[in-house]
Amino acid sequence: MNKKKEPTANILRFYPFTKGFRFSFVLSLLALVVAAVANYMTPQVIRVTVDSVINDTPFQLPGFLISWIDAIGGREVLRSHIVICAGASLVFAVIAGLSNYMSRMSLAKACEGTVARIRDTLFDHIQHLPYAWHNSHQTGDIIQRCTQDVDLIRNFVSDQLMECIRTVLLIVVSLALMFSMNVGLSLVVTAFLPVVFVTSLVFHSITGKRFRAADEMEGELTALVQENLTGVRVVRAFGREAYEIDRFNEKNETFTNLWVRLGKVMGLNWGLGDFIAGFQMLAILVAGAFFVEAGELTAGEFLAFTAYNSMLVWPTRNLGRLLAELSKTDISSTRLFDILDAPEEKDCPDPKTPPMDRDIVFSHVSFGYTGSAEVLNDVSFTIRAGSTFGILGATGSGKSTLMALLDRLYELPKENGIITIGGVNIQDIRLSHLRRNIGIVLQEPFLFSKTFRESIADGSSREDLESVRHFARLAVIDDAIENFSQGYETPIGERGVTISGGQKQRVAIARMLMQDTPIKIFDDSLSAVDMETDAKIRRSIQENVSGTTILIAHRITTLMNADQIMVLDKGRVVQMGTHEKLSKEEGIYKRIFDTQRGAAEEDTADPAEL
Repeated sequence: MNKKKEPTANILRFYPFTKGFRFSFVLSLLALVVAAVANYMTPQVIRVTVDSVINDTPFQLPGFLISWIDAIGGREVLRSHIVICAGASLVFAVIAGLSNYMSRMSLAKACEGTVARIRDTLFDHIQHLPYAWHNSHQTGDIIQRCTQDVDLIRNFVSDQLMECIRTVLLIVVSLALMFSMNVGLSLVVTAFLPVVFVTSLVFHSITGKRFRAADEMEGELTALVQENLTGVRVVRAFGREAYEIDRFNEKNETFTNLWVRLGKVMGLNWGLGDFIAGFQMLAILVAGAFFVEAGELTAGEFLAFTAYNSMLVWPTRNLGRLLAELSKTDISSTRLFDILDAPEEKDCPDPKTPPMDRDIVFSHVSFGYTGSAEVLNDVSFTIRAGSTFGILGATGSGKSTLMALLDRLYELPKENGIITIGGVNIQDIRLSHLRRNIGIVLQEPFLFSKTFRESIADGSSREDLESVRHFARLAVIDDAIENFSQGYETPIGERGVTISGGQKQRVAIARMLMQDTPIKIFDDSLSAVDMETDAKIRRSIQENVSGTTILIAHRITTLMNADQIMVLDKGRVVQMGTHEKLSKEEGIYKRIFDTQRGAAEEDTADPAEL
């Protein structure tokens, strides 16, 4: 069982990200110390002014300051020119202001640089995580972690971290100065500190748990919104607006209630802090008056003491808020390191880059997704280099899984068979080399929010319009694009929302063909086009495109010209051969072929004869 980490264990793991910015952090810290010291000098100026300038108490100052006072005429000069004391306070205020400015500027530079590096590392890491990891995590939750959780880290570095250091510094300096003036009254102040500290720890624990619940619910809410916006056409088509609104309202109400619960705890924390601070001030006033009456404390010291106590009250009360923020930051850092600790896709120790225009062999391949039944069972077949290979099967028979394994979107366990290209195990091939040489067009292709020209050229080193048009013509989409008002410079919208399903498939086919890979996979990617366009695309590819072509389809006409056709049923190979052979052999292929041929004949029949 894993041991529970200390509250700051995850936060400290961000230290490597500060490389190159640590000098700015140190400079900010030094400026903060100077500002704190300057702020604490003002009450001392008040003490000296009241006790030693207005009254006759001997100066209790360093020797060089007493020499300077004597040099300008002593106590009487200061008494007649009280503005000098005010000027000393102003000097310390200016020093504090400039130091605070330098501290904030240095901290901003260091903080923003550190957080930018965290964002870059997160995005880079996510790009290299396995496809299976993405399938098991909601997009909205990943976005929420990479935005809000990163912002919480930024707020901690820019505000809470330095504020925590400043708080400790203020408490230490305040107590040191207080004890130097009066030990008895200082002990009264110190007696309240354990109460504040214990209270802060209790609220730190409670707010941490409640914030985690609220943060996770916000991830679910973000995921729901992202899913709804992505599937807005489906929502409209099925009239599901009311249902989606109810779903959102339900999660939003839960999310709101979680934050209200957190707010109640924070409110109780602040209310209790106000009570303790007020009670502390009352105790100091009573005890201070007693010490002044007894002659153990001067009026100036009492004024300085109350000023220091006022300056101490905020850091002491702020300790609870900082610990609460530390809880949030720890939860956010844990969620971020859940991503950063996820193992990336790895190449083998000595990856190979063999020629990819070779035979593809699946040998006794079995596979099942995590938590589900076996999808493929002892599948073996060979795809000859340069041939066209067709795969037919019902939904869920394992057709797409075969191609996902070939592209190593999922890793095939060693005991579950082997897939080779040119005799080389694909797990020994460099991942980038493997995927750069395999082009895939899915049934529901994803198009980025770009123009037609940019979408087709995406992933290719060529971006000139003539090359783009050439491959658009091969995919039989050129004429359709030219009919748009801006032609190839027409934006296609997010996920290609402004064009039809058939047009999206043809744009995706053109994009894949432009990459000119030796292995091309069409995963039911002609399902949204009519049979005439289907035939044109297949004929165009057959006449103009070289390499190994793998066709996955439900439509027999898409596969009938393939050199070899494999039929899958429930994860097993049940038939293999050419169209001529399979169409005459009793089995799944012939049944589907006869059914589709009969449907086609009915569609083309003269209505007057029916």
